[in-house]
Amino acid sequence: MSARTVVLLGATLTTGLTAGVIALYAHTIIPGLKTTDDRTFVAAFQAIDRAILNPWFMGTFFGALALTAAAAVTNRGRPALGWVIAGLVLYLAVVLITMAVNVPLNNAVKTAGDPARIDVARVRDDFHVARWVAWNFVRVAASLAAFASLAWALVLDGRTGA
Repeated sequence: MSARTVVLLGATLTTGLTAGVIALYAHTIIPGLKTTDDRTFVAAFQAIDRAILNPWFMGTFFGALALTAAAAVTNRGRPALGWVIAGLVLYLAVVLITMAVNVPLNNAVKTAGDPARIDVARVRDDFHVARWVAWNFVRVAASLAAFASLAWALVLDGRTGA
């Protein structure tokens, strides 16, 4: 297996893992939190947001971007390049949306303070869950499309060989 294929495989796997995490928020975490009272919502969201900031997730999230960029460089002039670039652009959109929309909303909840000592209803209202969810669905679609693009690039890479 060539180094080019290994980099493309790494980009595909990390993008797929990240797409799964983002989708998990859409179909499980936020719907589950929506059914809770304000204090539970804030406390649970704070705990989840603190927990996700770990080397495993951060390495996967940012590693997907770095590996996809590396895959674009290593696939210049090859049939897979267009699909790798599509994956890169789509995944870059995921990162930018995350940093511009989701992280600031997450941080507002995370830094609001101890749920036993704050106005949890206000914190939950200020979170703007509908805005968070709408942009998360964009992240889900973009990350899944990036994953599919990279998966197809792997197919093309396999067809053309080393």
